[in-house]
Amino acid sequence: MMVAYLLIATLLIATAGYWLNYQASRRMRLAGKKPISMDTAYGMYALLMIALPSLLFILAWLLFGNVIAQAIMMASLPEGAFTPGDVGAHSLIRAEIISISRGQIFGTPEPYKLEAAEYLNRLMSLSTTIAWAGLIAIALGALVYSRKQVRQRFSARTSVETIVRSLMILCSLVAILTTIGIVFSLVFESLRFFAKVPFWEFFLGTNWEPQIAIRADQVGGSGSFGWLPVLMGTLVITVIASIFAIPVGIATGIYLKEFASSRARTVIKPILEILAGVPTVVYGFFAILVIAPALRSTAAMLGIGAAPNMALAAGMVMGVMLIPFISSFTDDALNAVPRGLRDGSLALGATQSETVLKVLFPAAIPGIVGGILLAISRAIGETMIVVMAAGLIATMTINPLDSVTTITVQIVTMLIGDTEFDNPKTLSAFALGLMLFVVTLILNVLALRIVRKYREMYD
Repeated sequence: MMVAYLLIATLLIATAGYWLNYQASRRMRLAGKKPISMDTAYGMYALLMIALPSLLFILAWLLFGNVIAQAIMMASLPEGAFTPGDVGAHSLIRAEIISISRGQIFGTPEPYKLEAAEYLNRLMSLSTTIAWAGLIAIALGALVYSRKQVRQRFSARTSVETIVRSLMILCSLVAILTTIGIVFSLVFESLRFFAKVPFWEFFLGTNWEPQIAIRADQVGGSGSFGWLPVLMGTLVITVIASIFAIPVGIATGIYLKEFASSRARTVIKPILEILAGVPTVVYGFFAILVIAPALRSTAAMLGIGAAPNMALAAGMVMGVMLIPFISSFTDDALNAVPRGLRDGSLALGATQSETVLKVLFPAAIPGIVGGILLAISRAIGETMIVVMAAGLIATMTINPLDSVTTITVQIVTMLIGDTEFDNPKTLSAFALGLMLFVVTLILNVLALRIVRKYREMYD
C-alpha cells in the first residue's frame, strides 16, 4: 500500500506541475509575450520533470530500502547468533526475524530475535519516513525548477521531445541488454554443463535419462543427456499443433475478413477472443479429460496401441489454442493489403474467391507468416498442456500416439528439487535452453527471409 500512496502523491504533484505551467504559459500569452512553444508543451515539460525523478527515487527505495534496513538489523545481532560465513543460518535467522516483525510468531523465539524484530520495525518506519521526505523534496524541487523555465524564449517542445526520445532509447537499451544477458547466462551455464558432459554426447545422444546420484552415498544412475528425444518430442507436438492450427486459423481469418456477414463476425470474433484468453491449464484439463480418452477409445476400436498420455492429444489441443492468434494475424494482414489490389482484381472480372486466393492472400503472406511464427514459438514454449496430456517420458519416436516430452517441460523438471546448482542434471536445463534459443533463432531467420521475399514482390 505504501508504494501506491507514493505513486498517487507523485501523480498529484506532477498533475499540479502540469497545470501551473500550463496556466503560466497562458497568462504570458495573454500578456502579449507569446512563448515559442504551446501551452501544453510547458505543462508536459513540468509533468515529465516531476514524474521521472520521483519514479526513479521510488524504484531505488523499493530495491534498496528493505535490504539496507535488514542489513543494519542483522549487523546489530549479538555475537554467536550465527556462525560467520554460514549463509544458510544467516538466511534462516533473518527470515525468522522478518516473520516476527510482521506478527507471525511461531513457538517461543529467543529474546534477541524479539528485540531485533522491534529494531527492524523501527528501521522500516524510518525508511518510510525517508521515502516520503525524499519524494516530496524531489517532486517539489522539480516543480519549482520546471515552473521557473516558463519563459518566452524557452523551447519546452524541444525539451519534451528530448526527454521522450531519451526514454525510448533507454527502453530499447533495456530490451537489448536483457537479450544479451539472457544469451550470456545461457552460454555461461551451458559451458559449465559441457565441461561435465561432452558436447557431442549431448548433441547426438539418443537417450535422455538425467537421473543421477545427488549425494556420494546415494545409489543412482550415471545419467544420460542426449537431447535428440526431447527435440523430437518438441517437433512432433509442434508439427501436430501446426497442422491443426495453421489451415483453420488462416481459413477463419479469411472468412471473417472477406466472406462473413456482420452478424456472423460479431458472434465468431468474441468466441475467438475468449479462446485466446483461456489459461493453458484449462486446455490441459480439456486434453486429458476429453481428447485423450476419445483418442484412446478410437485407437482401441481400430486395434491400434495408444499410450495413456500421447503427443496427438497435446498437439490437437495446442492447435485449438493457437487458432485465434493465426486468425487475428491473418485478419490484420488482409486489412493491410492496399485497397487498389482488391478493386483492380474485381474490376478485371475476377470473382471474390479468385481475388482472395490469387491477389490478397499472396500480398498478405508477410503478415500471415509473422502470425504463424508467433504461434509456432508459443507452441514450442508451451509447458502445461504437454505435462498434462503428453507426459514426461523422453521417447525417440515420431508416432503421435506415443508419450513424449518437450524441451520446456524438461527445463522445468530439471530446475525443480534440491539438486545442487553445479550438478549436471541442473545445468542440463541451460543447455536445453540454449538449444531452444538456437532453434527459435533459425525459425526467425527463415521467416524473415520468406517475408522479405514476398514483400519485395508487392512493394
